[in-house]
Amino acid sequence: MDAGLRVGELAQASGLTVRTLHYYEQIGLLTPSRRSTAGHRLYDAVDAERLYRICLLRRLDMGLGEVQRAIDDPAWDLATALRTHLAALDERLEATARLRSRVAGALASEDTDLLAVVEAMTALEPSAQQRITLLVYADIGDAHAWLVRTFGLVPGRLVHDGDGAAVHGEVYAGDGVIWLHPQQETYRLASPRSLGASTAGVAVLVDDVDAHHVSSVAAGVDVRQEPVDQSYGYRVYSAYDLEGHLWSFMKALD
Repeated sequence: MDAGLRVGELAQASGLTVRTLHYYEQIGLLTPSRRSTAGHRLYDAVDAERLYRICLLRRLDMGLGEVQRAIDDPAWDLATALRTHLAALDERLEATARLRSRVAGALASEDTDLLAVVEAMTALEPSAQQRITLLVYADIGDAHAWLVRTFGLVPGRLVHDGDGAAVHGEVYAGDGVIWLHPQQETYRLASPRSLGASTAGVAVLVDDVDAHHVSSVAAGVDVRQEPVDQSYGYRVYSAYDLEGHLWSFMKALD
């Protein structure tokens, strides 16, 4: 008899969905220890304990990339991670406070047409609200999983078409979102893998450039520049991803 929990049983016990557990497996966060003779996923006590730790860290609102580092990287430091997370929460609170001030200002206005007041306040703000980086990949599904697993980015949406092919992906680096876009001949969009050259780069701020570099080297990443202190005030290393996009990971020098 096969011992262990099947995916549905683990989902019920943890309060997660089967789809979530499948996704955790896809990105390498939680892999079942073995399969039954019939090919079903089986999770043992070690797997269940790992999931428990994942759930605890997720309750702190940590991204999946940070959770994976917390569990798998022996050099990961809880205090540093919590300080970074606290700073992000403070930014959200400040944004919420600004929004509250706007709403309170609208309510306090003597103008009885509150909708007109809110529209006028909104019109004073810049129309550009967010910058989204777009990178083109030949295989969005593989790129999405690789960027999360290897560079520690936080996974966002992964959209599939009716045939099951990934047609849109999103990953997060801090407060910045990166869209993964398919190749399109109409708009002359191609992956560096197809072009044979990288035509753009992405720069990401990290807590520890050298630790991130060590992790990338261990994962077999094509590092093009070792960590170095640059004259413009940052310590930087650069590497190519699985399809040839150039990424630079950096931190401001003290």
